[in-house]
Amino acid sequence: MKKGILHLLIASCCLIVTGNFTGCAESSSAGGTGQDTATTGNTGRNDDPKAIATITGTYPDTTVNGTARFEQDDDGEVEMKLQLSIPAKANQTVAVHIHEHGNCGDTAHQAGGHWNPTNAQHGRWGSASFHSGDIGNVTLDASGNGYLEMETTLWSIGGSPQTDILNKTIIVHGGMDDYTSQPTGNSGNRIGCGVIQRTRDM
Repeated sequence: MKKGILHLLIASCCLIVTGNFTGCAESSSAGGTGQDTATTGNTGRNDDPKAIATITGTYPDTTVNGTARFEQDDDGEVEMKLQLSIPAKANQTVAVHIHEHGNCGDTAHQAGGHWNPTNAQHGRWGSASFHSGDIGNVTLDASGNGYLEMETTLWSIGGSPQTDILNKTIIVHGGMDDYTSQPTGNSGNRIGCGVIQRTRDM
């Protein structure tokens, strides 16, 4: 009888020890899965749609360099970061617009008119009436450098024809947009141009 009780106690102890180790293993596995999910979440933003336009001059006597970088977030909002360098226009203001065709030929005249999918009147961005391509004016510093950042849900990267900015052009004009004259704001010659293209790198 004592032998039977002793064997029963030993078997119970083994069962308890085995159960504890099994529980630890399951807990460790669950923790590992949580870390993997967090890592995937952190790298997900690298898949956000991105686009870039590399802006160069259209006239040999006016050096224009710049980039317009676009990134669309999970909520559909597109952020643009525009950088310009135009030494000949130091301490001046230049107009920047999105034009309808992805072609910078013939001093950017092959880019067509302002991108205007809603057939609105030209105007200041955010006013009662403006083109989807009416980015606006950029003031350049004493070295001819300028920067503009904006966010909007009126654009997309690869979305519907009403919002898609891909294969359009960023045009830099030699003058300032008056936000009134139709259809372009009397902004002057097209001194800089760059086609908006999809990219993976920013």
